[in-house]
Amino acid sequence: MAINSEKLGHILGNFVSTTSDVQGAAMVTPDGLPLASSLPGGMDDERVSAMSAAMLSLGDRIGRELARGEIDRIYVEGQEGFSILTSCGEDAVFLVLAGKAAKQGVLMLEIKRTLGDLKALLR
Repeated sequence: MAINSEKLGHILGNFVSTTSDVQGAAMVTPDGLPLASSLPGGMDDERVSAMSAAMLSLGDRIGRELARGEIDRIYVEGQEGFSILTSCGEDAVFLVLAGKAAKQGVLMLEIKRTLGDLKALLR
């Protein structure tokens, strides 16, 4: 079955517009190709996808080298907020960009809920 990137984009857009302090989101392949995105203006989805793949690759290596097992989620926290990369099965990863005011517990719950919708489209 083909991946419906329009539906993926709709889910991402809805996630970004309804989740407090979320500034953008993207679905990318593990090798850095964009599937769908809802990113802030001025962000290039191909560049974001490539950086996400680099984060995932490094996280996987760290997980193996430090005997932490398979990586489920990678956080990058900066002065302006968070970048959270979450596994969405073998074929995709879900990137979320959130502001520094985001409540992490609520954000993780919303990410988990949205992952269920995204995974259903990737089956």
